[in-house]
Amino acid sequence: MSLFSQEVEKHDQEPGDDSWKKSIPAQVFLNHFFGITYHILQSEEAYGLHRIIYFLNHHPELSKKDTDQIKKHLINCWSTEYALRSTAKLGDEQYLRNALHWTFPQAYYSIFAGVQAFLQTLGVTGSNEELIRREIGRLVVKGYYPQPVAFYAAGHYGDFKVHRLPLAAYKPSLNLAGKELEAQAQIGQFLRTTRRLRAQSIRQQIQNNPTTALRSKRTGEILQKFNDSHWHQLTWRVGYTTFFDLLGRLRISANHREIERFVEAEIDFKLFHQSLLEIVNYLNGIHECYIAQAMGLEAYQQMIAELPAHLANGFVRKRLEEKIIPVLNQVQPPATEERQLGLSA
Repeated sequence: MSLFSQEVEKHDQEPGDDSWKKSIPAQVFLNHFFGITYHILQSEEAYGLHRIIYFLNHHPELSKKDTDQIKKHLINCWSTEYALRSTAKLGDEQYLRNALHWTFPQAYYSIFAGVQAFLQTLGVTGSNEELIRREIGRLVVKGYYPQPVAFYAAGHYGDFKVHRLPLAAYKPSLNLAGKELEAQAQIGQFLRTTRRLRAQSIRQQIQNNPTTALRSKRTGEILQKFNDSHWHQLTWRVGYTTFFDLLGRLRISANHREIERFVEAEIDFKLFHQSLLEIVNYLNGIHECYIAQAMGLEAYQQMIAELPAHLANGFVRKRLEEKIIPVLNQVQPPATEERQLGLSA
């Protein structure tokens, strides 16, 4: 899946000035992630887990094997986040520019490991990324996540619908979000583009395999052009498009030509790293809240106390004290009803 895509449009430039071509795709990508960050930081429901029925009822019976696996995933998550934070602290513009080769995948894999730890509390195991992507899609739609990351896209190719972002239909500008309308417009475009790219990728995979390829009913030949009915046959393979898919756009090869386009651009690289860190910090914090609720606060605190000092006394503990404990302190006795949220993909 490409890092850049048709979401990049030509804007008025000076005649003969091609320098904009190097920066606009990267600026659009920065705008998308900054939009997510803005949407999170402006939300009063960012850590409103105590109002989510699934969180209140999250008391699974965890075996020692479960807790050992959870700890393993969390150490991977935190170690990767630590590396990401260490890079961001250096602050040198040129260094941060070239650091994208490893900070992009670091941001994704930190969240990926945190997701694995969270899913372990739900009895979902394994490292298959497609399975995990679909499971997160199901949980987002069902209502497990707070408002800032509860958005998702669904629907057939050419008729995508964005849910839980009422302002997502507006066309975003080339400017960083300074108000909620622009933030939602950026996220909405990001969701639609990512869903389109995934659908196109699935089509290519299907059509490149003679066994699975859709064929013409008249000639029996592999279809080269798709109409709406053909695309509809692939929609179930796309699943829901959520924050997890958006972060997945970062998971690209370090020597991919598109990262070179990014490195050559003139954008605010420090702001990009800050945006990634805010998103990683938030999503890892949400998953840690669920894990602490599942394990019990005392057991979770003990697990952190046994970590290496750079984690036990650093951002992991800070997140525990400033986010997780306050959330757990707001939890009322478990509820018994489960709200049904979500629409067909």
